Amino acid sequence: MRKICVVTGTRADYGLLEPLMRRVALDDDMQLMVVATCMHLSPAFGQTVRLIEADGFTVDQRVEMLLSSDSELGAAKSTGLGVISLADAFERLDPDVVVILGDRFEALAAATAAFMLRIPIAHIHGGELTEGALDDGLRHAITKLSLLHFTSTGTYRRRVIQMGEQPDRVFDVGALGVDNALGATLLSEQDLSRELGLELHRPLLVVTFHPVTLEGGQAAEHVRALLAALDVVSPGTVVITRPNADPGNRAISELIDEYLARHANAAAFDALGHVRYLSAVRLADAVIGNSSSGIIEAPALGTPTVNVGTRQDGRIRPSSVVDCLPDAVNIAAAIRRVLDPGFRKTAEAAATSGPYGDGHAAERILGVLRTADLSKAVLRKRFFDLPDATT
Repeated sequence: MRKICVVTGTRADYGLLEPLMRRVALDDDMQLMVVATCMHLSPAFGQTVRLIEADGFTVDQRVEMLLSSDSELGAAKSTGLGVISLADAFERLDPDVVVILGDRFEALAAATAAFMLRIPIAHIHGGELTEGALDDGLRHAITKLSLLHFTSTGTYRRRVIQMGEQPDRVFDVGALGVDNALGATLLSEQDLSRELGLELHRPLLVVTFHPVTLEGGQAAEHVRALLAALDVVSPGTVVITRPNADPGNRAISELIDEYLARHANAAAFDALGHVRYLSAVRLADAVIGNSSSGIIEAPALGTPTVNVGTRQDGRIRPSSVVDCLPDAVNIAAAIRRVLDPGFRKTAEAAATSGPYGDGHAAERILGVLRTADLSKAVLRKRFFDLPDATT
């Protein structure tokens, strides 16, 4: 049996990987191995490894790597600890391929460890740009360490090839987030209200704001502006998901706590799980913040997005996304724009024609994982040169 090792470090990447993990687990010719690390094991971030197990998966290795820190130095040291600890995990599991999604520091640690152990890497969501975050460089580094590449659009496939990867190993499969958005059985408004312990009134806004790692020190200022904008537009209910473990997350959480103390119509969650989160996004009048889910999942569900600031700069936008500067006046104006009934109708009409695929990414990835040559010989990668534009 081909041993497929999936590495997950956050609630976000697990939510995307779950449909692929499910298909691997059900495939008679494959053995699923799950490595949970980083935020999944931290009580401060909801200890979301429990969500993986609640979904019926066995976690084969729990890999501690996240230091109790909120600094760039802490993230760098966590990455180093991750390389050491994940190398031990891969040595014990001896997988045929390691599957890594995205661009975070724990993903780079996993890719580095697997590469040094000569284990083939399959990378999901390469070729994208998030120019406001360190993730941009981490993602491209992981691309160069990987053997197989699963991109979410044709543009991103071309960019991975531009980085010297062989075209026959780069597959435009679409985004797993669209698989989730279109394939999950989502909750009704009544059921979601009960699950969250929160009355849902209109307008219902879902808010997620992560640190912008190339704009050190400005996270608190931007979140303060976002929360001030919410006061201006007077939402009915605000559902907030707390930030990830990047440097600056504590300042964001403190401001969220101050907002909650003043607003009975708001609640914040360390981790909703992908069903509750996607249910909230589908039912919301708008998604606000700087998460990639506002650009991939929300549009697939027909929900408008206000994308705040620079974190997602460079990522392809559907027409339902409105970008704005990270100040209260611009954010409030953008929220009013997307709450207009006409804009909502436009977003709903565009839901089936977005740039991130048709909801079948997981089965396409599975097909490649089942048949790809994973022998040690193919790890000797040749750089693919594009035709000389000057000739």
